[in-house]
Amino acid sequence: MAANDTTPLIERRSIDYIPEAERHGRLLSQFTLWMGANLQITAIVTGALAVVLGGDVFWSLIGLLIGQLIGGGVMALHAAQGPKLGLPQMISSRVQFGVYGAAIPIVLVCLMYLGFTATGTVLSGQALGQLFGVSDSVGILIFASVIVLVTVLGYRVIHFIGRVASVIGVIAFVYLFSRLIGQTDVGALLQIRHFSWSSFLLAVSLAASWQIAFGPYVADYSRYLPSKTSSVKTFFAAGAGSVIGAQVAMTLGVFAAAMSNGQFAGHEVAYIVGLSGTGATAALLYFSIAFGKVTISTLNSYGSFMCIATIISGFRGRLEVTRLQRLVFVLVIVGTATLIALLGQHSFLGAFKSFILFLLAFFTPWSAINLVDYYCITRERYDVPALADPNGRYGRWNLLGISVYVFGVLVQLPFISTKFYTGPLVAALGDVDISWIIGLVLPAALYYVCAKKWYGTVPDQLILPIEQGAIPTTNGLAAQA
Repeated sequence: MAANDTTPLIERRSIDYIPEAERHGRLLSQFTLWMGANLQITAIVTGALAVVLGGDVFWSLIGLLIGQLIGGGVMALHAAQGPKLGLPQMISSRVQFGVYGAAIPIVLVCLMYLGFTATGTVLSGQALGQLFGVSDSVGILIFASVIVLVTVLGYRVIHFIGRVASVIGVIAFVYLFSRLIGQTDVGALLQIRHFSWSSFLLAVSLAASWQIAFGPYVADYSRYLPSKTSSVKTFFAAGAGSVIGAQVAMTLGVFAAAMSNGQFAGHEVAYIVGLSGTGATAALLYFSIAFGKVTISTLNSYGSFMCIATIISGFRGRLEVTRLQRLVFVLVIVGTATLIALLGQHSFLGAFKSFILFLLAFFTPWSAINLVDYYCITRERYDVPALADPNGRYGRWNLLGISVYVFGVLVQLPFISTKFYTGPLVAALGDVDISWIIGLVLPAALYYVCAKKWYGTVPDQLILPIEQGAIPTTNGLAAQA
């Protein structure tokens, strides 16, 4: 099981711990997976929003890059947890929230995955509709069927598709950039500079939210790496792939929106493909767009499955999930996302902007708490067997983690600016949304101070399921037998 050629095609593990004998893979797969996940149409649309909503090209590109680096750093810190713990990301939240309490952020994560899967399915449906000469709705159904198949197959197939998608994505994006440069004066667009804090911070927020949204599941795709894999190298492999892929895609979106004269919104896929002309080349680009969405939509569906399984396992006290249960979960998840896509396909762009910005209010506090706990409080010393035991070390509900999380959400409310809700302090700040910055910094600081003073017992070292002979020492902490 240790080598790729002997690892089964259909994944048999789910949210349970990955034993060392079943670990496999290389750091390069982390880079290609996350590059492939970002070289796709939704990232192009996200970058375009910076211009569609009022920004100029130059400052939009700078703001997007800053947001990528900040959000990508948060995302990559989560990725580095995978090889050490051998667990999906959200299982580890039980350390900070309790075995039952972790369901609170996980439910919100499930909603996020449904939203991203649905919006990605809309764009893929447009591409497949154009490719096969069918309606967008039929294209959506075709795409959903592919996602079900790949998600059920699991980890190894997902990484393989990520490698293929990264190659196809690089080829497609190089071609699109060459066509774009040939059709417009890029230098002239860069010379138009009208800086405003609201537009600049919108670009930063778009990119940061894009990257931070990967945090709740990025470790799911690094957990099979050998436990001795360098955390620093994992950080840079996953982070670099995600940041480079997203910035390239969003840069294309910025230029496309700037030269579209208002034709981009509502016809995102057709406009991007139209840069290449028609005929066989256009057909290949429609295929590359749909295939590029397979990676990220599968990640979202797979992550949804992991989250639902995590919630259920927390209340039933064990981590194993059968293949039949996996299939049922995936069908429900993808079916729900497909229904949302079919119902909302004609109002995509505006709804998507509001959706990804509003997500920050719920996921930045979770990231802050998880990262501060893992790197500063417990320092990687988790009791993995106790994560499945409501009566164990981490208990049912961790009031400290839950309280700081609720505080982290509430403290952002005065500063949020979306169609869903606009806080009372937004106007005073010139309509600039700084909620995500507050949602990262204040919960992190509060949790650190409180956890240092009131945190419970922490193991002397990481305790894994194969080391269940842990015994208490005289100072009340767990030690290896």
